[in-house]
Amino acid sequence: MDTPTPTVDVDRSDQAYRIWLKEAVRKVQADANRSADTHLLRFPLPEHWGIDLYLKDESTHPTGSLKHRLARSLFLYGLCNGWIRPDRPVIEASSGSTAVSEAYFAHLIGVPFIAVMPRTTSREKQRLIEFHGGRCHLVDDPRTVYEVSARLAEETGGHYMDQFTYAERATDWRGNNNIAESIYHQLRMERYPEPAWIVATAGTGGTSATIGRYVRYMQYGTRICVADPENSCFFDGWVGGDPGVRCDSGSRIEGIGRPRMEPSFVPGAIDRMMKVPDAASVAAVRALERAIGRKAGGSTGTGLWASLRIVAEMLAQGRTGSVVTLLCDPGDRYLDKYYSDAWLAEQGMDIGPYAAAIDGFLETGGWPS
Repeated sequence: MDTPTPTVDVDRSDQAYRIWLKEAVRKVQADANRSADTHLLRFPLPEHWGIDLYLKDESTHPTGSLKHRLARSLFLYGLCNGWIRPDRPVIEASSGSTAVSEAYFAHLIGVPFIAVMPRTTSREKQRLIEFHGGRCHLVDDPRTVYEVSARLAEETGGHYMDQFTYAERATDWRGNNNIAESIYHQLRMERYPEPAWIVATAGTGGTSATIGRYVRYMQYGTRICVADPENSCFFDGWVGGDPGVRCDSGSRIEGIGRPRMEPSFVPGAIDRMMKVPDAASVAAVRALERAIGRKAGGSTGTGLWASLRIVAEMLAQGRTGSVVTLLCDPGDRYLDKYYSDAWLAEQGMDIGPYAAAIDGFLETGGWPS
């Protein structure tokens, strides 16, 4: 009788690691449990227009931006996949806000954090990363953040989080109080509870993917528009159907716009895109401050400009309804940029025509051709 082939059995159970993992996941989930939902603010429009414009205020998260949701999802994803380990650094390629939020969660679970970002990233964002215990690794060419992050992860034995690949898959787009489900819950008592449009911007593309998928899953009629700044490839890649499109310059609107079409951007989940001039984005955030007394970052202005154009379109067509966009992060991180006339002059940016267009529209309802 032949001797049976022995069973090969390799058990890599690590009880100490599992105890650490259980506590790390608990801490990240507890952060979500402590956080109240973010506010839905109304942008003042004439009542007789029959159109309501809202901003989902993501600046009220503990780390002050929309990226707090993403960072929480990425950490849970990395922990549950076994990628994030005790005492090993988490490394991220970021233009700032994601890194601030990831530094917060790294500190929460007790692992080191390194942010790889362009040297032009606002000093305030760098300060916030360091405040949460992270370290900033600055690069001169924004296009190199990916390879530098991967190299640092290899050299340190850490984990490259790679938000630009994993943003769309780390978030539960079917619900679980994601940003889309929250918007619809908060609108349920408004006069137009199902918005005609939701306007997002794209850094990773994860937010527009989450909202677009949720809308389709729930069978809503809402359409999704993504507003893209100058020096970004999302618009060109979407229009031309070319995921390999590249551009040479980095975006001046921090947090959005990328030199390549990122893997987390899902073109089929959105209905419309707008290419918004940077000067229009800055004019819009300054108009927002005049309207509601709140400063916001440039990405908010990009989305607000596109939203106002959609409101004008609806008004011209005699349609009523609601439009929702995002207040992504607070303007105090950008006082030396979007709120600085000296910076605008240095950039050769004239916001005058765009500011006049917004003021004229809010006064007359007419949008300049």
